[in-house]
Amino acid sequence: MSSPRVPVGTAPAPVAVSRRAWVVLAVATVGFTVNFWAWALISPLGAFFSDELGLSALQTSLLVAVPVVVGSLGRIPVGALTDRFGARLMFPLVSALTIVPVLFVGFLAADSYALLLIGGFVLGLGGTTFAIGVPLVNSWFPPAKRGMALGVFGAGMGGTAISAFTTVALKDAYGLGFPFALVAVLLAAYAVVSYLLLRDAPGRTPPTGSFVRRAWDTARLPVTLQLSFLYAVGFGGFVAFSVYLPTYLRTAFELSPGDAALRTAGFVVLAVVMRPVGGMLSDRLGPVPVLVACFAVVAVFAAISALERPLEWVGTVAFLAMAAALGASSGAVFALVAIAAPAGMVGSVTGIVGAAGGLGGFAPPLVMGFIYGWQGNYRPGLWLLAVTALIAAVYTARAMRSVGQGRPLS
Repeated sequence: MSSPRVPVGTAPAPVAVSRRAWVVLAVATVGFTVNFWAWALISPLGAFFSDELGLSALQTSLLVAVPVVVGSLGRIPVGALTDRFGARLMFPLVSALTIVPVLFVGFLAADSYALLLIGGFVLGLGGTTFAIGVPLVNSWFPPAKRGMALGVFGAGMGGTAISAFTTVALKDAYGLGFPFALVAVLLAAYAVVSYLLLRDAPGRTPPTGSFVRRAWDTARLPVTLQLSFLYAVGFGGFVAFSVYLPTYLRTAFELSPGDAALRTAGFVVLAVVMRPVGGMLSDRLGPVPVLVACFAVVAVFAAISALERPLEWVGTVAFLAMAAALGASSGAVFALVAIAAPAGMVGSVTGIVGAAGGLGGFAPPLVMGFIYGWQGNYRPGLWLLAVTALIAAVYTARAMRSVGQGRPLS
């Protein structure tokens, strides 16, 4: 059936989205949330493990950052495998496998720093589900709706907020193993539900050839490297704050572990809420101007935070502004991925870009721990964030303009 011709200069008619697409989006977002909850279980307990095991600031930083490694680098093969085998297989499989490190950390590793590092390393598997959900959601939604849809899916990073809100309280009330057992049960239930409800988009054509060759071809794309840098700053900044903010607040402002965890959860919730907002703004305005504005906000308020003003009012506003900007920038980057990634390579591009974002969150906690041990304060690390965000804003405005203009009409 032919559609009526739209006169030049008028807005295109709204694009219909199937009911199945909304179901897929909902199920994928729930799965991302539960897996991210698992991925972030160690961070709220960093202070507890530090006290119990007598860890230094750098050791604690390494402990809370280690899950990010597999959750980041693992996105490269998982994204490629999703292109090959589909999300209907990969989502339940990865969710089920994540149960193993969750139970290991909760019930076997708590008394040993070495075992915690091993368990945390494998626990990062939950973070790889990002590279499963993005190509799945991207394939079900038309170009004009992808920024919004990917932003909604990306709000599943709120699993880290759930972890921040609940882990310490559940540990105090029911024992250390309870939050880990609860998440293991949820992962098992989701593995079953996702296998029953998820469907790959009609017409999906699995790529051929070796994984290594596809990964290399994807990594060589200029847009892959460009987007990786932007996501390393945006999402990497969010991850770094979500895993290290409890330690930072406790050390710099002498907050109790519970208060630090609640404030971190507020930071994460705002970032999560702003991620779909960033995607929707990108659908309307284009992702490039949204990214420039977000990085500029981060640069300004990171500089204010570097002054280590009191948390009340000035300090709190600075952290919340950074949370909003980092969340919105994460949504805008993947609106740009939906535009720029070649057809059939969205999973592979997502894997590499997502890995860069996760690795962008791995280094800052280690740097912050090192700086605190060296200087006795965190100011140089926050100044470094301000400079990095400013560079990202300038780079986006100058180098990404042509990519943003490649947005398809619908």
